[in-house]
Amino acid sequence: MRVLFVCSGNICRSPLGEQVLTARLGPDAPAFRVGSAGTIADDGAAMDAAAAAQSARLGGDPSGHGSRYLTAAIVDDTDLVLTAERSHRQAVVSLVPRAARRTFTVKQFARVLDGLEPGDLADVHTAEALVERVARLRGTVLPPADPADDDVDDPYRRSEATHARVADELDAAVSRIADALRAVAAA
Repeated sequence: MRVLFVCSGNICRSPLGEQVLTARLGPDAPAFRVGSAGTIADDGAAMDAAAAAQSARLGGDPSGHGSRYLTAAIVDDTDLVLTAERSHRQAVVSLVPRAARRTFTVKQFARVLDGLEPGDLADVHTAEALVERVARLRGTVLPPADPADDDVDDPYRRSEATHARVADELDAAVSRIADALRAVAAA
């Protein structure tokens, strides 16, 4: 299973999501290939220091990160795309229209998982089937009153408190996603 996180510069939110998901998958992490890219990234840039500190706080490993620019080939090679904002989702789908069904904001994917009935996932036994089921049922879960609630704020060049808040938001969503992925990987 290949999971891709996408944000703008690929130095704050998307590498943070990548690293925290890997940490939350724990011993199941080798069953997944988790990466990240940015819609305006400069290839090879190091992770923002404040975001890297948050990753380490949450159990991630920011040491080997180098940013990369999002391309159609990267999207094509991915089973699940999780974006920081709706605008990033739009950028992914503009690059690869057929990726629409497997592309979500990270908070949207977690929100849909939370909104499903227990029986909705009873016959789902692979990570790929989980993505397909969430895609099919996303319209059955009420959207947030404010669509911006599905976005993760950009903490770049903002306060340490903003970085911590963003990291905690990402961690909550990513932990929910990791739980669901681990459950189907173990099935």
